Amino acid sequence: MRMRKKAHLEERLEKCIETGKLIILNCEDRNFVTSVEKKEYLDLPALFGNDNPIIMEIGCGKGQFARELAKREPGLNILAIEKTSNVIVEAAEKAIAEKIPNLILLRADANYLEKFIPDNSISGLYLNFSCPYPKKSYAVHRLTHRNFLKIYDKLLKPDAGIFQKTDNREFFEFSIQEFSEYGFILRNVSLDLHHSDFEGNIVTEYEQRFSEMGLPIYRLEAWKRQGLV
Repeated sequence: MRMRKKAHLEERLEKCIETGKLIILNCEDRNFVTSVEKKEYLDLPALFGNDNPIIMEIGCGKGQFARELAKREPGLNILAIEKTSNVIVEAAEKAIAEKIPNLILLRADANYLEKFIPDNSISGLYLNFSCPYPKKSYAVHRLTHRNFLKIYDKLLKPDAGIFQKTDNREFFEFSIQEFSEYGFILRNVSLDLHHSDFEGNIVTEYEQRFSEMGLPIYRLEAWKRQGLV
């Protein structure tokens, strides 16, 4: 079921843009294969006003995880990505209301990120409860498909890792296979995060809901080989 467009959506988006907290990235060329050839890199140090490490979350939803991470880690810059205007407007408004200086939100499709984000500029990447696209024919849309891993590989620094959480076991197994075959090294793989000894977990909106339903939360870390040397 499609989400109903929020009232005054365009006006709310514009107000968020004016604060500098929200950036909307659009591509005239809707073919992401050809559009990414012409780079339009964001000046990330200028946007954040410093050279602190940048952590990215793709599919930030309403921003609960990104806001909490930014508060816990003031020495990091958090770049939260969401492709749906209806959703990201709430994340941006909450970030503005809470006056979080080290968080910027981008409305963007992950397919186009290498057009706007410089290579080797991201120190860590979070994929929290991404859509599992359960139909096999839709596997190419999963954010851990090797096509996306190729993009992340360009954006991530050599010592960076990808941190995934999901409630969907089939998607988790698919992700393990994709990461492994691509060449990432898996660490701290958990089949039941909330009953593990992992510390420092930030609970997302979906995570809380799924946990209350009694569903296990799956988590992994996928590291570039250079990061383990």
